[in-house]
Amino acid sequence: MIDDMEPIALILGLLLILLVVWDLFETIVVPRPTPGRLRIGRILVRGSWRVVRALGRGRGGAPRDTLLGLFAPAMTLVLLGAWLGLIVLGYGLILFAIRDQLSPIPQDLGTTVYFAASSVLTLGFGDIVAVGPAARAVVVVAAVSGLGIVALVVTFLFSLYGSYQRREVEVVTLQAAAGAPPSAVTLLETYARLELVNRLPGLFAEWERWAAEVLDTHVAYPLLGFFRSSHDNLSWISALGTVLDAASLVLTTTAGVPRGEAELFKRVGTHLLEDISNLGFRAGIGGNLQPGASQTRLGRDAFDLAYVRLAGVGYDLVPGDTAWREFEAARAAYASRLEAMADFLATPTNSWLDSAATSSSPVHIPDEPAD
Repeated sequence: MIDDMEPIALILGLLLILLVVWDLFETIVVPRPTPGRLRIGRILVRGSWRVVRALGRGRGGAPRDTLLGLFAPAMTLVLLGAWLGLIVLGYGLILFAIRDQLSPIPQDLGTTVYFAASSVLTLGFGDIVAVGPAARAVVVVAAVSGLGIVALVVTFLFSLYGSYQRREVEVVTLQAAAGAPPSAVTLLETYARLELVNRLPGLFAEWERWAAEVLDTHVAYPLLGFFRSSHDNLSWISALGTVLDAASLVLTTTAGVPRGEAELFKRVGTHLLEDISNLGFRAGIGGNLQPGASQTRLGRDAFDLAYVRLAGVGYDLVPGDTAWREFEAARAAYASRLEAMADFLATPTNSWLDSAATSSSPVHIPDEPAD
């Protein structure tokens, strides 16, 4: 019976090793998204996220934020353990198939898996020795594989945390002008009150570079999208949505602010949302865990409140009805993807109007500005 299992063990072992090597290559080495659903990392990350989301749904406040915040760092360790564990099992199955080349000859799969683990981790206790040429070759390849996996994962960790820190610098800096959760209207108001409107083009240029870097890193390493901000009511998605809304307001509603940088940022930011949402960061699972109304369908009343506030701090504005039609069309290019990603990742969305400025009564904006 055992002899009949040897070919099966050999084939399964080879398949497991090839699957791990392919997943490592696609996850760490290849700097672009790769197709294929039969990926260890993809299955583990998406499956684990569903479990964590379900657990977080029954919690609130700090416990939920802590749980969701630990997910991405924990997954880096889970991936390392999964890759090492599966490759050990793969070599254990191969060694079981050629166990007659080991001394003493193991009597069960557990013993060959133990020997494979000591080989992959280069422990070398010497209680089992490879005496045949095939077994010796397997042991050498196993040791090289173990060192290679650890080296790749260490490089992976450095890349992840370096990209995360660079991403968060702009997100945290935005809070000073846009508040937390950030608001595009508050951002434009702050720049007007501090007499910094002439620096808005520079802000959009900085965020254009930020969006290009996030596009490059988060498409190459999708796990980065799950890393949450260390500050409350902030996320890279809400920050991106805030600056996109601010750029759309500049492009459609203000009359005296240069529009070139805002247009370029909007193009790159929309491209970022499109590419990352195509990786599967969309179609929320069971509803948004964060409180707050949906930002996808922004109503005319909310826009009119923003219009009044922008006029109140000194912006020259185009006629209200024209501004609303153009703003609604501009926002439609990215709003649904932004909302779906925020829902999927359970992150705060941008607030549009801060709570202190909301009003229950509609504000009428005439088509022609008052003299």
